Amino acid sequence: MDTEAQHTERDRTSGPDEGAAQERSRSARFSRLVRRGGGRSPGGTAWQRIGSRVSLRTAALTGAVCTVVVLLFSHFVVQPFQIPSSSMEPTLQVGDRILVNKLAYGTDSRPARGDIVVFDGRGSFVQAELTENPVSSVVREGLAALGLAEPADTDFVKRVVGTGGDRVVCCDDEGRIEVNGAPVDEEYLHPGDAPSEVAFDIVVPAERLWVMGDHRSNSRDSRDHLGDPGGGMVPVDRVIGRADWIGWPAGRWTSLEPTGAFRHVPPPSGVVGGHG
Repeated sequence: MDTEAQHTERDRTSGPDEGAAQERSRSARFSRLVRRGGGRSPGGTAWQRIGSRVSLRTAALTGAVCTVVVLLFSHFVVQPFQIPSSSMEPTLQVGDRILVNKLAYGTDSRPARGDIVVFDGRGSFVQAELTENPVSSVVREGLAALGLAEPADTDFVKRVVGTGGDRVVCCDDEGRIEVNGAPVDEEYLHPGDAPSEVAFDIVVPAERLWVMGDHRSNSRDSRDHLGDPGGGMVPVDRVIGRADWIGWPAGRWTSLEPTGAFRHVPPPSGVVGGHG
């Protein structure tokens, strides 16, 4: 008690400048402790909890908004598409993520010979009534839209070989496919593959496509559905978009340039202008 009394007495006799200096020194030490975490202002813990909750809500809201933006962009503009098989090798390899341009075709632009397209094969490559569990379908579509899952069993990627009105024949004396009487040198084919081991002679109906894989010996395409309803032809309105880029893996980043294989193909009989 004596010590406290003496301390009180000394405070009373201190000059006003000395007291103010002591007060500033104490405030400075307190501020440094608070900044270092060694001190805690009244109610500091509660404010920290509130700030943490606000930060979590902000992060969750930001993540949700970003996800919605990505899904909308994927649905309407460019969609990642994971390659599940080797049917398009060597152009596309298993595990590639291609970016499908959904704005490539419209009223003034149609799929052209040589284009690599992704399409819904229901009614041409698979049964139209093929269904999937609604819950798993939503989850899969969401992951597929982000390029994190394989596409639906009803989605396919192939190369357009014939468009509406074209006569596509296999094969000429040199084993090449002919389109409207012109042989096509398909430089994109898998090494060692013949253009086709199956003979065919078809005329593509209007608003339909004849499509084939680049790995002809390992591709189920229009040739395999000649006897099915629709004759293996894909309706143009079932085309999801054109594959324009390989986006993943990083070592395969590239744009998918148009092929010149069909540049010498004439338009089909009775049609003015070409298809590609």
